[in-house]
Amino acid sequence: MATDYDAPRRSESDDLAEDSLEELKARRNENQSGVVDVDESDTAESFELPGADLSSLSGEDLTVRVVPKQADEFTCSKCFLVHHRSRLAEEYNGQPICRDCA
Repeated sequence: MATDYDAPRRSESDDLAEDSLEELKARRNENQSGVVDVDESDTAESFELPGADLSSLSGEDLTVRVVPKQADEFTCSKCFLVHHRSRLAEEYNGQPICRDCA
C-alpha cells in the first residue's frame, strides 16, 4: 500500500479541535461514571511480595543476640543510631553527631 508522506498528518488533538461543544459535553458525560467496581481486598491479595511468606515461622520464636555498645562506638544524639567512632562528625553541646546527621 502506498503512503503519501507529503499529506498533512491528523492527530487526535486535531479531531478534538473540530468537535462541537455539545459533542464534547456528551462524550464527557458518557466517559464519567460515579460508580467504581474495584474491590480493594481483591486488589491487595493479588500482589505477591518477594520474601513475604512468613508461614514457615508460625509457632516459632525468633531469637536475636543483642550486643551492647562497644568502647569504640557512640550513639548519635540526632538519629539515635549506634555508629563506629570513625563516623563521628562533631560534638554539639557535648553530644556526638554522626556524619549522616551533620
